[in-house]
Amino acid sequence: MSASRAYPSTNHAPNFMASRSTYPTFLSFQDTAFLQLRAAGRGLLHASRWDIVVRLVISDPEIRSNVLKSLLLNVLSLASISFLDHLLLPLAANQQKWLHRNVGWFYQVLWLLPVVGMSFYLNSTWFNLIAKRSFTLQYGTRAHAASPSTYTGILNSIATSAYRVVMVFTSVVVSFSLGYIPLAGPVASFIFLCWVDAYYCFEFIWITRGHSLSRRLRHLEERWAYYLGFGLPTTALCMWGSTLANAAVFALVFPSYIIMAMHARPEPLDPYNPSGSDVVRHPSPFIPIRIPIFAPVTFLNDWIIRVINIGSLIPGAITGANAPPRPQHRRTISDDAESIEQGDAIPMSPGRTHAPLPSSSSTRVRLGRKRD
Repeated sequence: MSASRAYPSTNHAPNFMASRSTYPTFLSFQDTAFLQLRAAGRGLLHASRWDIVVRLVISDPEIRSNVLKSLLLNVLSLASISFLDHLLLPLAANQQKWLHRNVGWFYQVLWLLPVVGMSFYLNSTWFNLIAKRSFTLQYGTRAHAASPSTYTGILNSIATSAYRVVMVFTSVVVSFSLGYIPLAGPVASFIFLCWVDAYYCFEFIWITRGHSLSRRLRHLEERWAYYLGFGLPTTALCMWGSTLANAAVFALVFPSYIIMAMHARPEPLDPYNPSGSDVVRHPSPFIPIRIPIFAPVTFLNDWIIRVINIGSLIPGAITGANAPPRPQHRRTISDDAESIEQGDAIPMSPGRTHAPLPSSSSTRVRLGRKRD
């Protein structure tokens, strides 16, 4: 056997080195854990910038007006709820007369429910005004996504609002369900609510920028440590009273955290290269880059949407032989939900078909690929 066949040529060594250079490099477990702890600390710090809130409220008349109106209304709601919980119900507990026993029920129907309903409606309006004004002051008008001015855009906006209501409901269901897990349940429910509160504080920014549902969820789930820290203060404030009282406290402080979120900078900028170095170094494989926090919520949303079958209930929907062809592809979790949230499942004009949305699986980032 010749020497050239017995031993491989050394001319192939550069190919081996090139292959090795393309293999991803990883941070150590300690370095990754430190970066995640630092991100959580930054989130907690950004959620404690009350100086930004005070300065903005004092300097801008529009924000000051809406914040003060929201403050007065939510103080009224909280006082009404506290009056019921701590005075009326204890006094009526041992009463013998029917009227005295049910005074709390009359109070809720005749006063508390109208006040809470009015607060929900007005808060929604004021929160949007505060968010839009804060966003304009921070980023300018050009950063806004185009406002819906057409019939299609208006229906998409309505579908988005309806989907947000469904998502709030399913998030509450998941948080209560986690609380029933033995031993770890209360802690798991608290941590989950931290992420939920942080999501709603930043949702105004993401929607204003035109981010889709899947992009909003992916952004939070890939920066789970930061948003855990940001949502910690609001969750800690809203865990000491009844359900209605906690909701009133959240509505009371929510405008302030919208303003803080506008000035926050979530970390890391690139979850797949958290150190920020020129050479991409992925996090340790023992610490997840993305945690599917909202997977139970999106699963419930998909189930609710399939049960309700929104498309068949909307007046004017095209059904039967005249219906436009539907894309025949396997849908992943939250595809149905995102279609409803974006209004894609609603036929906007008769006889006109819409291009199918790309599958969410095609937008997933694979390991080794540097994110934008």
